[in-house]
Amino acid sequence: MPPHAVNKERSIATSLVLDILLMIPDAVAAVLANSVILYADVLKCGSEVLATFLALITIRRIARGRTTEYDYGLGKLENLGSLAVAAFMLLSLGIVCFIGVERIREPELVHAEGAWLGVGLMAVGVAVNVFQWLRTLRVARRERSPIMESQWRLYRAKAFADATVFLALVSSLALRHQPWAVYIDPISSFVIAGFLLFSIHAVGTQSVHDLLDRTLEESLQLRIVGELARHHESYVALHGVRSRRSGNRLYIELFLEFDGDAPMREV
Repeated sequence: MPPHAVNKERSIATSLVLDILLMIPDAVAAVLANSVILYADVLKCGSEVLATFLALITIRRIARGRTTEYDYGLGKLENLGSLAVAAFMLLSLGIVCFIGVERIREPELVHAEGAWLGVGLMAVGVAVNVFQWLRTLRVARRERSPIMESQWRLYRAKAFADATVFLALVSSLALRHQPWAVYIDPISSFVIAGFLLFSIHAVGTQSVHDLLDRTLEESLQLRIVGELARHHESYVALHGVRSRRSGNRLYIELFLEFDGDAPMREV
């Protein structure tokens, strides 16, 4: 297996294990605290675990893919995996909004014992997710990969979401004697929804562009045009330029017409 594939697989496998380890006590805290934002966080984490598991399967499939079929590789599978991550985050977004609205309609105070457990877990979650965010970002920058792009964006959203949960729980506990404190918990859940919506847009847009082969940045387009202009006397006509991306590789196809009488050596 290529070294870059090993790095990506190891990174995602580590992320999956950490997600599962953090989700279990998070679920316990949600039940004990009766907190809507903790319930939303558990459901969101469940979707993220499934998304990370799907990303791991995709990476393993790409790393072990056959190269004897003369195709462009399994790079498109990465983009489909990224869209699946966006779909799971969209599901989480709907769940968070629904639970938040229901708790605003029927407000309740969080239970202190479970809330303090949640505060501790969220503090750990912020630290872990920031670490994972920076680690996956380094991998994504070293070798462009749609799945690693979706992973670091996902962990960035999770870090901010956990920080929001942390602040919401602390505020609910500190201000629990105020009559309006019952609304801190559900209203804060909509902040998490905002983080999810931002990540869904970023991940989904990038993956759709790659699936549609909209892969050339403006600077690269200008370089191609410059080369074609500099060698305009060497060909008769330009019939098109196409590009596609397979994983971290970019393929560019130029369709040129040459003089029919010119020998192949000159072409």
